[in-house]
Amino acid sequence: MSSPSPAPDASAPKAPRRALAALPPFWAQILLGLALGVLFGWIARNWNVDWLGRTLDEIGGTFVQLLRLAVGPLVFFAIAVSITNLRNVSNAARLAGRTLLWFLITSLVAVAIGLTIGLLTNPGEGTGLTPADGARPESEGSWLDFLTGMIPTSVVTPFADLEVLQIVFLAAVTGIAALRMGERAAPLITFGETALALLQKVLWWIIRLAPLGTLGLIGRAINEYGWDLLGDYATFTLDVYIGCALVLFGVYPLLLRVVAGVDPLRFFRAAWPAIQLAFVSRSSVGTLPVTQKVTERLGVPREYASFAVPFGATTKMDGCAAIYPSLAAIFVAQIFDVSLGIQDYVLIVFVSVIGSAATAGLTGATVMTTLTLTTLGLPLEGVGLLLAIDPILDMIRTATNVAGQAAVPVIVAARERILDREAYDTATSFEIGEAAREDDAQEREPAKAGA
Repeated sequence: MSSPSPAPDASAPKAPRRALAALPPFWAQILLGLALGVLFGWIARNWNVDWLGRTLDEIGGTFVQLLRLAVGPLVFFAIAVSITNLRNVSNAARLAGRTLLWFLITSLVAVAIGLTIGLLTNPGEGTGLTPADGARPESEGSWLDFLTGMIPTSVVTPFADLEVLQIVFLAAVTGIAALRMGERAAPLITFGETALALLQKVLWWIIRLAPLGTLGLIGRAINEYGWDLLGDYATFTLDVYIGCALVLFGVYPLLLRVVAGVDPLRFFRAAWPAIQLAFVSRSSVGTLPVTQKVTERLGVPREYASFAVPFGATTKMDGCAAIYPSLAAIFVAQIFDVSLGIQDYVLIVFVSVIGSAATAGLTGATVMTTLTLTTLGLPLEGVGLLLAIDPILDMIRTATNVAGQAAVPVIVAARERILDREAYDTATSFEIGEAAREDDAQEREPAKAGA
């Protein structure tokens, strides 16, 4: 008689997990997608392979659309829940104020770097571009739009039109009202936390598609613009990348070392998954779950990180709202032969520091650029000149944004003596799949405890 077959080991890893473990590291997948995107884009452009170009466009467009699909509800619940979480933090108002202060300080430093580089290199001179090459954007930004546009005309419209600033307004009002209601709002807060966890779970799935999205986005850019375009924008492109690199690898490490008293190399080792994902996805909000995971692993208390990171993902834009607009203003002024004076540079600083919320953590910085040009009285046709090269520039801008969104909470937590230094000193990088599984385990633990 045959012996009964042994019962399956519940602790044994399932086949899908074994398959995921067999995949190369996430950073290697990203690099592979980048290389294949360049190759396929070059083939599609130089050999006129229309079907390949359309395929790359569909892949890249679908990835961005998936990110944008999650943006509205994710921003709403992330901001609302983060505000309600402040009830669990001592000195919440002080922490919020210090966070905003450091956002402003780093933005001020970033815009100063952008202006300095622009004045030293004159990115608009000798490009061969003329005012006739520009075109007015379909949508514009102005201070009136910025101020009045914060208040939605209905509850549904901001989500349908993806007006992120209005969504932030609704979320802030909801979160503050829930705090004021106290225990009566407990069911609503529980629902919000559950909805946020669900949205983050879906976003983790989308994030895993980033290597494929990278292939499509890079391939589409190469196929559409080619390498010739870089010649006209060489100085401007280098300026943006150099400016962002100075902030990313100069300003943030200096602040971490001098102000927070921590090892900057440890920060970059732990934060690299968020930085690389931001580079390829071009979305601060899309990177939000990874950024928050990074920040918590660096020893920032979860209650504070859950406020500071979503807040930063919609307002902390050193790349898109500080370095880039300052360089863009100088570039457009030189193309259109407009002289800028001291008062204009002061206005650039003001717009960059105060108006960063207009970028709202989405791909591109058109709203912020039009806001800057409008304030300075520069022709909006200059935006048309900048849109041609924008996808290439947006990668480094978003990487800089996300690095700042992780660095500032570390700085504030260290200054307020709530940073877990042991966790910071032992923080390491992680795989995207590993982080998603950690979230699964954390979500299951309360359920097991209550069973």
